[in-house]
Parts: sequence; structure tokens; C-alpha cells
Amino acid sequence: MHVQLSVLWRRRLAGLVLLAAALLVVVLLVGACADDDKRAGGEHSAAAAPPRPELPRGGRDILPRYRVVAYYGAPQARELGILGIGEPDTAVRRLERQARAYERPSRPVMPVLELITVVAAAHPEEGGRYNLRQDDSIIRRYLRAARRAKALLVLDIQPGRSDFFTETTRLRKWLREPDVGLALDPEWRVGDGEVPGNVIGHVDSREINATTAWLDMLTARLDLPQKLLIVHQFTDDMVDESLLKPREHLDMVLNADGFGTRPAKVSKYRRFTRQSPGFAAGFKLFYEEDVRLMSPRQVLRLRPRPDVVVYE
Repeated sequence: MHVQLSVLWRRRLAGLVLLAAALLVVVLLVGACADDDKRAGGEHSAAAAPPRPELPRGGRDILPRYRVVAYYGAPQARELGILGIGEPDTAVRRLERQARAYERPSRPVMPVLELITVVAAAHPEEGGRYNLRQDDSIIRRYLRAARRAKALLVLDIQPGRSDFFTETTRLRKWLREPDVGLALDPEWRVGDGEVPGNVIGHVDSREINATTAWLDMLTARLDLPQKLLIVHQFTDDMVDESLLKPREHLDMVLNADGFGTRPAKVSKYRRFTRQSPGFAAGFKLFYEEDVRLMSPRQVLRLRPRPDVVVYE
């Protein structure tokens, strides 16, 4: 009897040992699976997080990483600028050839298509705005051409009797894109009773500041790369640059506009850059109207060197 009890006890003890071992194996397997799930979950989260949008040629800052070389115009008439002559891809190829002269190992070029998206008009047009708004199909065509070339598209506004804030906020769906910027043309901002082309326009700094504040907030909210914001000016009273506010998420450029002789253009550029030291410097050239078009080498001898060079 004693022998039977001893054998029975040893059997139960062995069973308990086997059960404990089995439980230990289960615990280890569950732990390993949990670790795998955590790792898989972490990898899945990292993969699911979308990358921050970048500029077409890399990075999130335009200036001073790149020097911008732009073609300006619209397809309605060749008089509006070089960009509108021929198909968009043809203009892009010409732009790329022109931009090569500005390329430096230390500062590559970012090509830009500056499309006049709101064209000032000599007639009231719809709503008495004295402007024409480009169809979405045209903007889309130029954006596609820009993307094929890894370039930026900049939407230029000639508001007529409208205003920059109204016309800019209308373009929200395009400005939400990471490779679309904005240009403001105060020459074509006229008041009631005035007709674009008959007078030289001007703009109150508060209107520009409201417009740039809106675009800055949109850029920050969508975590977009810095946007190029160009303000064209060719007379001292076109805009009071001393009252313009810089914006954290915008690369703001004051562009010395107007055609003429080299001494006149250089003098104007130097004056404007002295008056606006807090902003990037731009310089505009006209293929047909300038007297003896300045070469890229001459442009790069300007002081300060232009951050943005626009061809019309």
C-alpha cells in the first residue's frame, strides 16, 4: 500500500512539473507574439505616417538654397510674356536652357513658371472687375508642365479693380499644392473709376499683409514647404515696402520690375534693395523691351546678387 501511494505521488508530481513546463512555454510564446505585434505595429505606424511634402528638386526651403529663374506670361497673347509663347512644354525647354547660365555648384537653380492667372483687362468683364480669370484647365496644364520639369508654378495676379486678397483666396485649391506659389502685380491694381493700362496702379500695404498672412497660415496648417511670394514693383510709390511684414512660411521677394537701359535698371534695383533689406531680391528682364538685354553674367554681378531672376 505504501509503495502504491509513493508511486501515485511521484506520478502526480511529474504531472505538475509537465503542466508547469507547458504553462511556461505558453507564457513565453504569448510574450514573443506580443513583442512581434509591437514591432509590427511600430513598423506599420512608421510606414503609415506620410512623408512631409518637399519641393520638386528636394528640401523644404527655396531661398537661399536655390536661385530662382522664372518665365512670366500667359497663353492669351505673346505680349503678355515669354511663358505664353507656344505650348507650356516648349516654354519649359527654353526656360531650362536660359536657367543653365545661372546654375552654380553651390546654388542650384529652381525653375519657375509664373503664369498670369488673373489678367488685368481694359473692359469691365464679369462683375466689373476689369480682369480675366484663367480657366482651371489652363492652370492645370501649366502645373502639369511644371511638374514634368520639376519646377514650381507661381500664380501671378493682376487684379484690376478687384483686390489681391479676394483673388488669392479664390485660388485656394491650387495654393494647397506644395509646388505652387504666388506673385502680386501692384501695377495692375487700380481703384474705382480707373482703367488698367491707362494708369499705373498701386496697393496699400495692409492689403498685401492680409494676403500674405492668409497664405502663411494655409502653408503652416497643411505643413507645406516654404512658398515663393513675389511682389513686383517698378515705381517707388507702387507699394510701401517698409510696412510689409515678413512671414515665417513664405519666401518673400521684392522684384525690381520695368524695362529700359542697363544703367536705369541697375540703379532702380540698387535703390529698391536698399529700401527693403528684410526681403529677398528679385530682378526682371524683358527679351524684347530692354535696351541690350543684360547677360546672366552681368545679372550675377549685381550687388546683392538677385535671389530671383524673372524673364518676360
